Amino acid sequence: MTTAAPRARPASPPLPRAVIALGWVSLLTDAASDMIYPLIPAFLLTLGGGAVAIGWLEGIAEAVGAVLKLTSGVLSDRVSRRKPLIALGYGVSALTRPLLALATSPLHAVLVRALDRVGKGLRGPPRDAMIAGAVAPESRGHAFGFHRMMDNAGAVVGSLLAFALLHFFALPLRTVFTAALVPGLAAVLVVLLFVREPPQHRAAVAPRAHPAGGRRLPFPPVAVRYFVALAIFSLAGSGDMFLIYRLVDLGMPASLVPIAWMTLQLGKALLNVPGGKAADRLGRKPLLVVAWILYAVSYAALGLVHGWVIGWAVLGLYALHYGLAEGGQRALLAECVPPEALGRAYGTLLALEGAVVLPANVLFGLAYAKLGPAAAFSAAGALALVGAGVLTTVRAGSRPAGSRPAGRAA
Repeated sequence: MTTAAPRARPASPPLPRAVIALGWVSLLTDAASDMIYPLIPAFLLTLGGGAVAIGWLEGIAEAVGAVLKLTSGVLSDRVSRRKPLIALGYGVSALTRPLLALATSPLHAVLVRALDRVGKGLRGPPRDAMIAGAVAPESRGHAFGFHRMMDNAGAVVGSLLAFALLHFFALPLRTVFTAALVPGLAAVLVVLLFVREPPQHRAAVAPRAHPAGGRRLPFPPVAVRYFVALAIFSLAGSGDMFLIYRLVDLGMPASLVPIAWMTLQLGKALLNVPGGKAADRLGRKPLLVVAWILYAVSYAALGLVHGWVIGWAVLGLYALHYGLAEGGQRALLAECVPPEALGRAYGTLLALEGAVVLPANVLFGLAYAKLGPAAAFSAAGALALVGAGVLTTVRAGSRPAGSRPAGRAA
């Protein structure tokens, strides 16, 4: 009597052209952005700006982006083609971001940063909706994981380019800002030449995208609950700059700070695709709950460690949280809404994250300064656990009403 050989697990289907092209677009765009973004604090100091200027710069930029993400998400569901909106968003950022080289006051820097966020607000929701609609539902974690991997890899490339231009060629900051125009325009060319609109969206635009009387139907209760969980978790999410600040506070030499930043981005990039595939196989919500718990543990640990070497090692656990969360987090939202509302849903998701980031960072900074790092990191970790608890109550289906059958990749 012979035993049957174990059945091989089916391999993940190849990602469609639109998803791969959008991944390269994000890599090039983030390379352009990270040639500039880490240098902004030092540049503001040369213009006479300090912490207040940085606060205004990030606050106004994120507020502008949050409003536009909502508008762009609604619009992307109502038009037959999302590609023009995506191209416009990347084009606005590519052309305005290098204008920072012309800034002569902190106000100019604030205006340039706000214009850059206009581009991000325009492109984010239609891009994520296009990715969700381009693949079969069971492959969305893989697709979003790939996109986030390329995005994080672009941050590594941009940081290395900026370091090389400053260190080996001794270029001034303004010249580096101008050089960011090259990868930015390359990203726009990739959108125009290689991104193809998935046909499913055009068929879904009418008539369901326009309910009677022109009123938008509210999100299903499961989506609202998911947004609540995300809002609570986002309040626990301070910017990654606080992690680096903590390592410096623990005694990390200044020469190692750029390396620590790059290792964090590289860790995210290496883990995004495996995490997205794991979310597709094991379930997006369970894996996201685990990821948020890992976030809480890594934050609590960062507040308690006493040496920068151990703190740097904890960043590996933090990067693991990113790898498990980023792909599944966006893929899970597609389980909570019908396909004709994907743009509006992703617009709401991105706007929510943008709106919460300012109070989250301000509150964390105040807690760090007034109560100490242990209290600040522990409080953020506790809030993340509350978000994970709310997430366990979300009952999302693998295929929302009106979605195409599984297995039909675009």
